[in-house]
Amino acid sequence: MAQQKLTEQERVRRQKMQDLKDMGIDPFGSAYKRTTTSGKIIAQYENKTKEELQELDVHVKIAGRIMTKRRQGKAGFMHIQDIDGQIQIYVRKDVVGEEQYEIFKKNDLGDIVGIEGTIMKTDHGQLSVRAQVYTHLSKALRPLPEKYHGLTDVEERFRRRYVDLIMNPEAKHIAITRPKIIRAVQEYLDGQGLMEVETPVLQPILGGAAARPFVTHHNTLNMPFYLRIATELPLKRLIVGGLEGVYEIGRLFRNEGMDATHNPEFTTVEAYVAYSDLHGMMDLIEGLFDHVANKVLGTTDITYQGQEISLKAPFKRITMCDAIKEKTGIDFKQVTSYEEACQLAKEHDIEVEKIHNSIGHIIQLFFDKYVEETIVQPTFVYEYPIEISPLAKKNSEDPRFTDRYELFICGHEYANAFSELNDPIDQRERFEKQLELRDLGDEEANEMDVDYVEALEYGMPPTGGVGLGIDRFVMLLTDQRTIREVLLFPHMKLTGESKGAKLEKKSQETMSSTSADVKSTVNKKPTIDYSKVEIEPLFKDFVDFETFSKSDFRAVKVKECRAVPKSKKLLEFILDDGTEEDRTILSGIHDYYEPEELVGKTLVAITNLPPRKMMGIDSCGMIISAVHNEAGEERLNLLVLDDAIPAGAKLY
Repeated sequence: MAQQKLTEQERVRRQKMQDLKDMGIDPFGSAYKRTTTSGKIIAQYENKTKEELQELDVHVKIAGRIMTKRRQGKAGFMHIQDIDGQIQIYVRKDVVGEEQYEIFKKNDLGDIVGIEGTIMKTDHGQLSVRAQVYTHLSKALRPLPEKYHGLTDVEERFRRRYVDLIMNPEAKHIAITRPKIIRAVQEYLDGQGLMEVETPVLQPILGGAAARPFVTHHNTLNMPFYLRIATELPLKRLIVGGLEGVYEIGRLFRNEGMDATHNPEFTTVEAYVAYSDLHGMMDLIEGLFDHVANKVLGTTDITYQGQEISLKAPFKRITMCDAIKEKTGIDFKQVTSYEEACQLAKEHDIEVEKIHNSIGHIIQLFFDKYVEETIVQPTFVYEYPIEISPLAKKNSEDPRFTDRYELFICGHEYANAFSELNDPIDQRERFEKQLELRDLGDEEANEMDVDYVEALEYGMPPTGGVGLGIDRFVMLLTDQRTIREVLLFPHMKLTGESKGAKLEKKSQETMSSTSADVKSTVNKKPTIDYSKVEIEPLFKDFVDFETFSKSDFRAVKVKECRAVPKSKKLLEFILDDGTEEDRTILSGIHDYYEPEELVGKTLVAITNLPPRKMMGIDSCGMIISAVHNEAGEERLNLLVLDDAIPAGAKLY
């Protein structure tokens, strides 16, 4: 076994652990029966005077972690922290006795203790507990971070969430508020007569949403399974079965990029109500937002990232085409040919790819570019094109569109709802169109779910359905910019001495040494066959040194990376370029790299190019890569630098 390297503080703490053992005290204690918490004490007795507390003589048993400590001769004060917060403890040697006072002296910040005593106020009016029995419960072998700085590295905060919860009251507040929000959601939906159910996480068929899945293998059945990307289809089978109103709060898994609002594993609530429709789902979600905000926050007026938001019903309602018309003057209800739509896209610098094979797809591209990020107050955008809504019912007045809405707040989508498609013939045709998209390279298109079509053939009543992202909802109600703040354990790249990191490193070393077909850890293409390599001829025209020197090449570190929605090629990089502001650069390299594999890498970028709008996003610079051809196929490799090179270092 490798020898653990200890700091001086860690060695001292281990010696104190041994001292406790020598005194006959278990350094890691046993159960301790509390009678109250710091929050309850403060709520009940903060307004009592010193004399009133003396007369009441309230006896309590509390426990917590030592956060501050100071000693003056034969007495001392400390603050212990529990689930509610901190409270001061007053310890006197002549009260607790010499042995217990010696334990108090040996305890370090971070140690966990139990205190039995009476509630008091000091001469300065500080509510405290006068210790009568002092019990050591658990020794902290590592020191806590410095009081005023805590964990300042954001990555370390998420990676060592347990320390973050100790040192950061805001992190603890979010952790406590999240389950309150979920309970309030359950309470509201139960009150609407819906039944909470559970459906399988492992699915044999990909469906219910447009997303790339995680794939696993079932050994006993000897067949592949997907980790579910949605709960929709199983829940609607239950509507067919006559349950009439069902919902599920569940974990979903999508094998896509990570950014401020996306995590590969996330939580949603999906609800389906028989005999309802799109407008019923608007009413349901308005009522849910109102109920949860009032239940958890006591108000529907909130502030999110500096914006004043009202969650009071009714919310604004507008069709997708009308929203685009408000911003661009273009009325897509009057656009009747794909060629005309493509020309409009070209005139507005919108990239149309092979999979954007209908007017509906181009309408979506216009909405993404001109509308989505401009919405601040809660707004239902409805009547989505049929091509991008394979599970929604056609609009009775215009069959080019569907009875579907998405709820947007502050430029982000929070809920997605439908008048559910219950025509099995129409559903089969839409599944077949999704298969055509898969053949065109759309990895997010649905598969054919024959069993679901058969379920519809037994008859499903007209039904309204809605999905709400719980993580984003928690972000909204707790005023958090990134999804990782509201997840206790967000996905992080393995680092350092962790077992997983060592296994990953060992696996990579084995792969590189035994297989000529495996490339680097981040590039999806195989190793180079140099005998078949072709490179672009060198330029014959010279460029003067002064012109060349104006290009600012810098080392940049990838803070976040995600696939750009609606684009199969583009990755969006959020970069640290050594300044205090994040830099966004888009690069068309998704054929070669997965976004999550690039987070934390040090790359090379030109940083003084003028911003260029791509898919509605300003790209401020260019990431440098090396390109060659091999056997007629283009290959690309990013220039990945040593991580020791700091962000912003200039390249010459």
